[in-house]
Amino acid sequence: MALWMEKGSEPQTESEKADLDAITALKESAAIELKEKGNEYVKKGKKHYSDAIDCYTRAINNQALSDSETSVLFSNRAHVNFLLGNYRRALTDAEEAIKLSPTNLKALYRAAKASLSLNLLTESISHCKNGLRHDLSNQELKKLLGQVESKKMEHEQREAQVSKALSEAKDLVSAIEKEA
Repeated sequence: MALWMEKGSEPQTESEKADLDAITALKESAAIELKEKGNEYVKKGKKHYSDAIDCYTRAINNQALSDSETSVLFSNRAHVNFLLGNYRRALTDAEEAIKLSPTNLKALYRAAKASLSLNLLTESISHCKNGLRHDLSNQELKKLLGQVESKKMEHEQREAQVSKALSEAKDLVSAIEKEA
């Protein structure tokens, strides 16, 4: 019986192979069910977000799905964390999703949004551009990229103003010290 097999050992009989296949199918089915349950919790609203995160986490920990399916789980959990204002967790999950499936546009978008919320503007721009490399016509990514680039430009202008004011203040202090 496959349940009593040593970890890492190969099935020796057809019966053990069939048992192992059945266990794998059960784990996969459970993970898919947890994903669907998590999606239902998200639709129910904010009161149920922690339940959704729990479902996605359990499905991820099940390690029964393909990389692309697991990427969707991380991306879904990133979405819920973002909705809760857990931007760092959202970014971490979105980046895990991207590692598993580099073309996951939702994960790239969610990573860009979380980065923007954390004021990581260069990183946000990078995620947007990465997503647009995979889908040039993605309007949400284009719009977000415009917002991030605009915010970055404002930030750079503010920094230049502060730097100029600081320089002028230093010059003023030097002039006052010379007169004294």
